[in-house]
Amino acid sequence: MSELIVEALQIKKAYGELVAVDDVSFTIAKGECFGILGPNGAGKTTTIRMTYGFSPLTAGVLRVFGLDVSRHARAIKARIGVCQQDNTLDPDLTIIQNLTVFARYFNIPKPLAVRKADELLRFMSLDHRSHSRAMELSGGMVRRIVLARALINQPELLILDEPTTGLDPQSRHQVWERLDNLRRQGMSILLTTHYMEEASRLCDRIIIMDQGRILVQGKPTELIREHIGKDVLEISSPAADLRTYIRLQKMTFEDLGDRLLVYGDHDDHLYRYITNRFCPEGCVMRTATLEDVFLKLTGRGLRE
Repeated sequence: MSELIVEALQIKKAYGELVAVDDVSFTIAKGECFGILGPNGAGKTTTIRMTYGFSPLTAGVLRVFGLDVSRHARAIKARIGVCQQDNTLDPDLTIIQNLTVFARYFNIPKPLAVRKADELLRFMSLDHRSHSRAMELSGGMVRRIVLARALINQPELLILDEPTTGLDPQSRHQVWERLDNLRRQGMSILLTTHYMEEASRLCDRIIIMDQGRILVQGKPTELIREHIGKDVLEISSPAADLRTYIRLQKMTFEDLGDRLLVYGDHDDHLYRYITNRFCPEGCVMRTATLEDVFLKLTGRGLRE
């Protein structure tokens, strides 16, 4: 059995009568990338804040590296790296200074800190901007610097809270490439994200949360097969006779009013039959994705 880096057992976080995380259990194995998905307010950030000791548990047991976070937070923090949602770089310092000053929290000698900072900036392809200030960099560059800073102590566990939110596609893919490299090197990663493509690409396993509870957990590909199937038929402006046919065939579907989503393992014969009989203008058959699972389980309403 793989060594467990994180072990959460029925953890709970309550703020008075508001329960943000309710009876959540999961494990993260050494070298695994584990993702937490969910709509706004699902409890994702609260869960990872408890994991790195920022927010105390209300109930349950949470161990990191086999250590109880309630009693060994200092020892745990020395072995993890945290990349938060916000830009917390010091605007008055250069990029290299931001990294070397942060290294002092881990008692890293200055010569070693400078060497590590140079290596990380090269890894992030930002060594040419080492003497720039944070305010002079693009959003994508800032995220890569914050990620580099989280790696300054060579952590055994890297915790990322929505690491690519707000980035353009090019910057997002650059961050993904760096995280892919870290995962291949054996680093354990815990991340939250709103990007289903990000979770599918990076994560070995995920949980989907809503209202503080886990709805499902498993490998992204397995969850897609279990809850959606191989394909999705998208039919715009479906007629009543098509709805009747779908129900009589006992197909799994979602009726969105002006659009019908039919889930399953479809073949070309079914696609042609539905198109010719019910959709003279055609319909779309596409590969099922993790986003289909997410929307099916958490709903399509906006969360504030």
